[in-house]
Amino acid sequence: MKAVMSREKLLMKRNSFLYIFKVIQLIILALIFWVIITYYVMGFAPAAGRFFRQFLAFFATHLMAMAMFRFLGAILKTMVVAITFGMFVMLILFVFGGFVIRKNDIKPWWIWCYWASPMMYGQNAIAVNEFLSSRWAIPNNDTAIDVKTIGKAILKSKAIRSANTLVLDEHNEIELHRKTRNEEHVSHIVYNDGSLITSTTTSSIPMSAIGARNRLTQSQFALPFQPLSLCFNHLNYYVNMPSEIKQQCQLTESRLQLLSNISGAFRPGVLTALVGVSGAGKTTLMDVLAGRKTSGTIEGSITLSCGYCEQADIHSPNVTVYESILYSAWLRLSSDIDSNTRKMFVEEVMALVELDVLRNAMVGLPVVSGLSTEQRKRLTIAVELVVNPSIIFMDEPTSGLDARAASIVMRTIKNTVNTGRTVVCTIHQPSIDIFEYFDELLLLKRGGRVIYAGELSDHSHKLVEYFENTFTMQANPGVPRITEGHYPATWMLEVSSTLAEVRMNIDFAEIYANSMLYRKNQELIKELSIPPPGFQDLLFATKYSQSFYIQCVANFWKQYKSYWKNPPYNGMRYLVTFLYGLFFGTVFWQKGTKLDSQQDLNNLLGATYAAVFFIGATNCMSVQPVVSIERAVFDLIFIELPETSASDGTMHATLSLSIKTS
Repeated sequence: MKAVMSREKLLMKRNSFLYIFKVIQLIILALIFWVIITYYVMGFAPAAGRFFRQFLAFFATHLMAMAMFRFLGAILKTMVVAITFGMFVMLILFVFGGFVIRKNDIKPWWIWCYWASPMMYGQNAIAVNEFLSSRWAIPNNDTAIDVKTIGKAILKSKAIRSANTLVLDEHNEIELHRKTRNEEHVSHIVYNDGSLITSTTTSSIPMSAIGARNRLTQSQFALPFQPLSLCFNHLNYYVNMPSEIKQQCQLTESRLQLLSNISGAFRPGVLTALVGVSGAGKTTLMDVLAGRKTSGTIEGSITLSCGYCEQADIHSPNVTVYESILYSAWLRLSSDIDSNTRKMFVEEVMALVELDVLRNAMVGLPVVSGLSTEQRKRLTIAVELVVNPSIIFMDEPTSGLDARAASIVMRTIKNTVNTGRTVVCTIHQPSIDIFEYFDELLLLKRGGRVIYAGELSDHSHKLVEYFENTFTMQANPGVPRITEGHYPATWMLEVSSTLAEVRMNIDFAEIYANSMLYRKNQELIKELSIPPPGFQDLLFATKYSQSFYIQCVANFWKQYKSYWKNPPYNGMRYLVTFLYGLFFGTVFWQKGTKLDSQQDLNNLLGATYAAVFFIGATNCMSVQPVVSIERAVFDLIFIELPETSASDGTMHATLSLSIKTS
């Protein structure tokens, strides 16, 4: 409550009409800095009155620009379209603002834009405010311009109005005490101003499409893989203690331990759930096991050959499901695999994850278009499966899904397990249906310590049996027993929480470390860590799976597919280029046929400047939303894979833990 009440009142949720009060504060603050810094540094007229008039001009200009861009953002649906049309509107305001081409040289069919441009009024206001000051009141000797002062001559040569204006101003401050009805008055009203990524939406997979064709075994794949176990023993992970935390908590330790003496074994054909409360270290453990941590200190030993499915589903939106999977296979499978085998393997993976009926569906953007959240999850799994890893980590694959979608994803994961791969999933709050899919459980408590590592069996009776036996050995009558119909996963998290440990005065991590289950797991780790006869070392001969040339070919292929399936972006580029050409051609019609004055030359120079600037700026800004999406995919695909080897199937964390295939 204190944190909420301490927030600034105008920034809290209120009626929309109060928004303007906060916006005006921010605008005024920004303009104070701008005008103070620029006005006297640039050498404008030093009178205080003119200083504040310029401030008002910029204030009105800012309001115009803010309203214009908010209006465009409200009526246009995508970032690319909004940026493109915003730049085109800016071009019109800028060209007809009185700087690029003066009023007298504008063609009759465009003169209405001159009077409609707020930029023109802003330009006039600032120019009049400056050139009618006393320092420009020097007599004019140019007989071609019939005005008395140099300031007025400059205004007239640029076709800038200097009379019949709204903000009054004396043309000669030296004679303020001798004002007459014939004094000039000055106007001052200033304005200044400053995507469709579409996909075809697809229906959900029909339940009838699920059958024996999705239950492929290892021997049925075009690319066989070697089933591997992942063993880790006495794993610790430390990061440097932030100085702020050390000062606030008065700590002397220089390192913060996130994982504490964790041991376990993940086996082929076994689906393991990694469960724990928030902050227990589930994702941290998976990142360490997959070699995704680039900082900190890791201690212990690990055996791995794995892929990694992130919680965020990052894909190129303007390609099909098949093209997305094929792109991943092209870049990440070994270079000695021919094209036909690669495509055959892609088809098999799509059938395994039940995406073959969606092969020609556009991926699209999350929540906006294309695949649903559940379908994107399965595509993420397929993108990693097509690399043919022996071990796969999945970070909360069911997060954000309803019960039906989560069931489809878990069925896909179970199909993957049935091929003989080792699969480990982090689950935050598993439902009863999801929990039944898992074969084993690794349960962590806050601080990265293991509470339980072992089988679940039907209805999690192995898990329940372990905790109830623990309670019996502790002889603690206050321990809650599981009741009829109580969900085992919920009961497990309740009785093993930090508050429950404090109330019962027990430490489940210590109990596990001294249990028979821990000793059995240690024996299993030793057994699985011994490589079988004829086992070959894991070797990575090159940094990337494909050569630089093949990487370029694959990326050009994907970009070619992406661009031609993104008509809003390409269409806007062609349309805006055509409109720019039509605009400049009609505004500067036949201006180059006669050069009778300096102003004629200035008009052509202004046209060249505006055309080059706005066409370049428009293309630069409109491509940024497209590139920003592809950048995330690029970072995911081209994550560095250092040259590394694993002796006897085991790699010690003290050497390197950077191996991964995602």
